Amino acid sequence: MAELIRRMNAADADFDVALTALLDWEATTNPMVSNTVASVLAAIRGDGDAALLAYTKQFDGVDVATAAELEIPRARMQAALQSIPADVRAALEKAAERIRSYHQHQRQESWSYTEADGTVLGQQITPLERVGLYVPGGKATYPSSVLMNAIPAKVAGVDELIMVSPTPKGFVNDMVLAAAAIAGVDRVFTVGGAQAVGALAYGTETIPKVDKIVGPGNIYVATAKRQVFGSVGLDMIAGPSEILVVCDGKTDPDWIAMDLFSQAEHDEDAQSILLSPDAAFLDAVAASIAKLLPESERAAIIRQSLLARGALILVKDLDEAIALSNRIAPEHLELSVDNAEVLLPRVRHAGAIFMGRYTPEALGDYCAGPNHVLPTSGTARFSSPLGVYDFQKRSSVIGCSAAGAAELAKVASVLARGESLTAHARSAEYRMLPAANAGKESK
Repeated sequence: MAELIRRMNAADADFDVALTALLDWEATTNPMVSNTVASVLAAIRGDGDAALLAYTKQFDGVDVATAAELEIPRARMQAALQSIPADVRAALEKAAERIRSYHQHQRQESWSYTEADGTVLGQQITPLERVGLYVPGGKATYPSSVLMNAIPAKVAGVDELIMVSPTPKGFVNDMVLAAAAIAGVDRVFTVGGAQAVGALAYGTETIPKVDKIVGPGNIYVATAKRQVFGSVGLDMIAGPSEILVVCDGKTDPDWIAMDLFSQAEHDEDAQSILLSPDAAFLDAVAASIAKLLPESERAAIIRQSLLARGALILVKDLDEAIALSNRIAPEHLELSVDNAEVLLPRVRHAGAIFMGRYTPEALGDYCAGPNHVLPTSGTARFSSPLGVYDFQKRSSVIGCSAAGAAELAKVASVLARGESLTAHARSAEYRMLPAANAGKESK
């Protein structure tokens, strides 16, 4: 089935070069897109609501007189929650419950300790005050994205969560609004694109400036996020979705083929890779791909994704599979093997790890509980999934006693003078005789 997905063998002499080429993906920097985004952001920063209204009319076909009309009232969000089918609401609420429960375990608390001389050291944990959430709009329906981004922010204690989502030609997606109501989103504005990112980053007369922007978007949104970084914090700049399956050959090949499809259907740049030491099993999965692809609703996208970036790779054994997995550092890693927990300690780099034959990546996308916002393009080597910790800040706390200051000042003085920073040294040295100084102050 070479016409559908490439076959590779880790024992081949040119495998390393071939794998590097397969993994290579870098968002193309489009000068036209970058220039367009830069001009949009400059207009938003300079003209605020006026520019926001003009771009919303130009790009989304929504013509209103004031920016206030772009805000969706909370009553409308609640109405959407009431109007969606009962089974959809139940599924959203169940997913939200599981996501909230999982993320509550990530919540960090302030801590401190007191040294023998009375000096207090610690860390104060505080939530961000205001966060912006970008949600793709129009006929695209991503309520799961709302839940995964909004709930950790709320668990962290973020004071205000502002969601932006475009409504082309005035089309409002009730599932997205319902998810926003369930997740506790505070305000929703029907704006999108680079102009929405600019409004969140810089603030306008109507949309307040936020401290951090999270959520996915198209190339214009991603480019805008890159350009506003520094004015606000970001979650991550995500590349195409990825799945890497390690299988011992004992899982139903149809299951594995569909797991590969589950990422390939995202877009043509998505990547789906299977590693197995069983050549006959790779043949069976290739046959399943050929059988199942024609009946898939997004067959054209899946086909192009598998042709361009997919692979079935024969490895010597599971040890080699894990070594390759750590090199790839995938967004999603499925360990579809017996006793997956034995392999788990050896996995160094992966956004999310799915254990065993009955844990498809799709469960993690929607309702298992862990976040589906994950590092891509090998960044799992140094990045983590979106979590409560992304919406909390840490401040160091230092409180010296008189005796503690006197001792620490001796060390600081030597180091500061070694760096020729004499004001630092003298500032510390003033505390070397705290009792005498305290006596002078009391007089």
